[in-house]
Amino acid sequence: MSDNAVFAKKPELALAQHRFAALNGTPEQRAEAVERLAAGVRQDSMVAFYDRLVAEGVLQGDAGTRQELEAASAARLAELDKAVEDAKEEEGDLEQNEASIHRAVFLAQIGEEERAHAAYEEVLQRPSTTLNQKLDIVFGKLRLGLFYYSPRVIQKEIGRAHELVNKGGDWDRRNRLKAIECIWHCSQRQFKEASTLFIECLSTYSSPELMPMSEFVCHGALACAVVLGRADLKKKVLDAPEVVEVVGAIPNVDRMLRSLYDCKYADFFVALAAVDTDHLRVSRYLSAHRLYHAREMRIRGYAQLLESYLSLTIKSMADAFGVTQEFIDQELSRFAAAGRLHCVIDKVGGIVVTNRPDTKNAQYQNTIKQGDLLLNRIQKLSGIISM
Repeated sequence: MSDNAVFAKKPELALAQHRFAALNGTPEQRAEAVERLAAGVRQDSMVAFYDRLVAEGVLQGDAGTRQELEAASAARLAELDKAVEDAKEEEGDLEQNEASIHRAVFLAQIGEEERAHAAYEEVLQRPSTTLNQKLDIVFGKLRLGLFYYSPRVIQKEIGRAHELVNKGGDWDRRNRLKAIECIWHCSQRQFKEASTLFIECLSTYSSPELMPMSEFVCHGALACAVVLGRADLKKKVLDAPEVVEVVGAIPNVDRMLRSLYDCKYADFFVALAAVDTDHLRVSRYLSAHRLYHAREMRIRGYAQLLESYLSLTIKSMADAFGVTQEFIDQELSRFAAAGRLHCVIDKVGGIVVTNRPDTKNAQYQNTIKQGDLLLNRIQKLSGIISM
């Protein structure tokens, strides 16, 4: 498969991200996103996507612009249709398949979602389609699913990709699939799975068509922040050469993680708010989970501080995080009542007393419970044997 087809990576996923930022970002982020969208739409003759953006109010409709886009896309599509016909008459099955995939890629490029899926699927079902061509088609359909964020399509094509990769996919395609799955798990709030895949493919990331390295590190690091222990977070994320290389592009993510590790909680809270504005709010994969992520990170900060003391005053804790005593009181009360923090608040004395769970006693009680269940099953089994 030539680079002009599948490896052109159309439609550009960056445009889907710009669309999301244009709808959800700050005024500055929206202005920049609209500018990039307009340039991208014109560059790729995305007439169908242009119509969608105009309908959503992201771009201002212009008859001249639309006519220009339609003419350019129609001319190119006519060329591709002719190439498909010529391949059928003059060349072999592989060349016919490649010409058809070129056409499907262009349909995806201009925003014809349903027609592109149908075109991809038609080639995929041909007996003459090779394994590599099938993989590239599935990746093309996956890209469409990600562009329009269609969970059903994404889940289906990830399953197909795994089946094909297991039949003989090369290293590059396996690595690309891991990167896609990492981002997919992020979007589904499956941060444990996402963090595992992120660490596995961080050193070999080669999917700039999915997102730039800095954005991939940002998403992976934010997933790891929720699930990794303090030592692993430092070793596998903060100190990873690939992360260090791009921290300049995501300074607030780096500041949030390092201040948490260094127990600089006031800096941690400031960076946490900046991460929400700069990244979580405008990420189409993480935006739906921004409140959850912020809550989990606050809990991590509180728990880390409480682990160092048997008790401390509410005032000292509020000072450490750079917030008011009322805020800390409300937060700790809520999280302690939900069982997320192991502490008791003495409002009269103005102190917080930690009550770390007795893990040995819990293990002992669990062993007794499991033993009782086993004995009951043995008794039932002996009764059946006796009969």
